[in-house]
Amino acid sequence: MPVEEFVAGWISGAVGLALGHPVDTVKVRLQTQSGYRGMLDCVIKTYRNETVLGFFKGMSFPLLSVALVNSVMFGAYSNALLYLSATHHHDRHAKPPSYAHVLTAGSFSGLMQAVVLAPIDLIKVRLQNQLHPYGLRSLAGASGAQYRGPVHCGASIFREEGVMGLFRGTRALVLRDTPTMAIYFLTYTSLCQAMTAQGREPGPMTVLVAGGCAGTASWVLATPMDVIKARLQMDGVKGVSYRGVLDCIRISVRREGPQVFLKGLALNCIRAFPVNAVTFLSYENILKLIC
Repeated sequence: MPVEEFVAGWISGAVGLALGHPVDTVKVRLQTQSGYRGMLDCVIKTYRNETVLGFFKGMSFPLLSVALVNSVMFGAYSNALLYLSATHHHDRHAKPPSYAHVLTAGSFSGLMQAVVLAPIDLIKVRLQNQLHPYGLRSLAGASGAQYRGPVHCGASIFREEGVMGLFRGTRALVLRDTPTMAIYFLTYTSLCQAMTAQGREPGPMTVLVAGGCAGTASWVLATPMDVIKARLQMDGVKGVSYRGVLDCIRISVRREGPQVFLKGLALNCIRAFPVNAVTFLSYENILKLIC
């Protein structure tokens, strides 16, 4: 089984995360907290109360682990495509893969990513939702769990919610990532083919545009379930409120209307284009260096 895709995905994932994490923090807070009037209000309050470091909460653990997640995503996709089409995805002389194979490999990639990502994403979301500045302990009797870092967060979840607590929101994550990754890779592949002369490799600008568009398209599809996923992950902090994905959807719509599924959409799109453009460009260039 080729391993180059795993290595390239490992490095490109870290690059993309570092670029997009501050926007992701604002998005998560808008999706799970009701104390903000909008995107700008969240940014101002976060900076005023927590300084610029508040935007990077929960980043250290994903920065170390997202490389693994991205490695699994790209590696699972490339190897599934190799299996389906019996050719190497990056062989310039090979016949382009069919869209059916791209969709299937992308779905498999999303499923594998969700399984690996679940505990990592849970810890990230819990840390991003802490409102106290770094270095300050919770006041006695203060509401909400306070974590000193990713290790303490993971240990606290395990102690208070058990092993299954670390996988809170996994069903929603699978429902988000499985179709999303199919659209992600289909958009990237189809745009690269449309913008590149037959028999030639996509240039850097083509990769940037195709990667950015792929990221934006996938997040348009993913945002509704991303809202539900984030709410289920925060469920254990103040006690269980939802009995599952459908119950969370029902309660969220009843309380906030159908527009609840659009929370964070603008931020996801703002973040998605540059992050995924850079991720794909890094991935393709690293792959060329090591192949």
